[in-house]
Amino acid sequence: MLFLCLLLRAHLCLHSKSQRPLCENLCFLCYRYDEYILSPRMVGISQWTAGLLWKLLIRSQPCRLCSFRKMLLASKYRPSLARFTYTTDHQSNKENKRTVEKLSKFSVDIRKIRRLKGWVLFEDKTYVEEIANVLQQLGADEVAIASILERCPEAIVCSPTTFNTQKELWQLVGKNEQELVKLIEQFPESFFTVKDQETQKLNIQFFQELGLKDVVISRFMTTASSIFLNPVEKNKQMISILQESYLNLGGSKANLKVWLLKLLSQNPFILLNSSAAIKETLEFLQEQGFTNSEILQLLSKLKGFLFQLCPASIQNSISFSKNAFKCTDHDLKHLVLKCPAILYYSVPVLEERIQGLLKEGISIAQIRETPMVLELTPQIVQYRIRKLNSLGYRIKDGHLVNLNGTKKEFEANFGKIQAKKGRPLFNPVAPLNVEE
Repeated sequence: MLFLCLLLRAHLCLHSKSQRPLCENLCFLCYRYDEYILSPRMVGISQWTAGLLWKLLIRSQPCRLCSFRKMLLASKYRPSLARFTYTTDHQSNKENKRTVEKLSKFSVDIRKIRRLKGWVLFEDKTYVEEIANVLQQLGADEVAIASILERCPEAIVCSPTTFNTQKELWQLVGKNEQELVKLIEQFPESFFTVKDQETQKLNIQFFQELGLKDVVISRFMTTASSIFLNPVEKNKQMISILQESYLNLGGSKANLKVWLLKLLSQNPFILLNSSAAIKETLEFLQEQGFTNSEILQLLSKLKGFLFQLCPASIQNSISFSKNAFKCTDHDLKHLVLKCPAILYYSVPVLEERIQGLLKEGISIAQIRETPMVLELTPQIVQYRIRKLNSLGYRIKDGHLVNLNGTKKEFEANFGKIQAKKGRPLFNPVAPLNVEE
């Protein structure tokens, strides 16, 4: 017990940044010792130990980096601590044996569930067989069902009624049962962890009225499900602000809908921004000397990610780039218009990529001529330079155009260079004009 008290005292004191690694180690040791104290062999003192432990923890300031409390809750022997776990309306103080047995029946890795979302095993009411049955009816096999339940344990506390409601919502975007089960296999959390189905339904209907295709909305539901947590009025407000900003920047009404739908399909997370942040970013770019048409060009090229940046970070990137390229404000603006990612990347990223190019023998002048090369990571640059060198093409002596572009574009250019290198200087089958 003295050992536990000493460890606990150290845990409550060590909250400085420099001592966080030691704090985490002490938390782990506390957990392992507590595992022994609260085991069935030591039940006689478990209640007193747990009570003392929680009183001291509650009085202290919690350490943000430590997962001490979570580890306590995940343990099997926690009768007196269960009330601190993530709980629903019906949670017991010990694991539900029937739930564990049913999960084992479907070849689910129980240890993985205990590690990820152990609280579901304490629920009095679970729907393991019911959820497995409806998934089987949709066409999922046993392996897929086990994978779904392991990666999203919350599925077993989802009632069949809730499942059917969610199924109907996803079918609003034209998903048949075969397509639906594939999406659930890929993104189980997006399907089973929806908190407000009515809000999700209203947002689906709003996006459909806006003109987004069902295939795009279904992609939002799987990869950008957070936008469906917004009240539909909030999403409508953000759409209005984006439309207003586009028109104020000189965009045409005829092209407004096409521009907006393209922007949303590329970056739906733009709906999570605030109206104040959008206005602040636009005003800052205007103060930097960018015209309305240039700002609209930047916004389209950056796919709306521009609004996710704060003026301070943009200013840092501009200042660093101006110093690195030894250029005037006018020259830098042209660089930014050629490669808008200069505004998006942080200073450490820009510095790493410029240094990587310089190490390969590429000059600052070459980078200024083709700034889009900054979109490539140092690893990609090294790989492409090696491939081009194998053909005798020296990047440092020429342009960076062949180094630039997407993977598909680079491979196409590389193939052309390779074909040109292997082509003979003359056509061996062409007739020769010989004077007789």
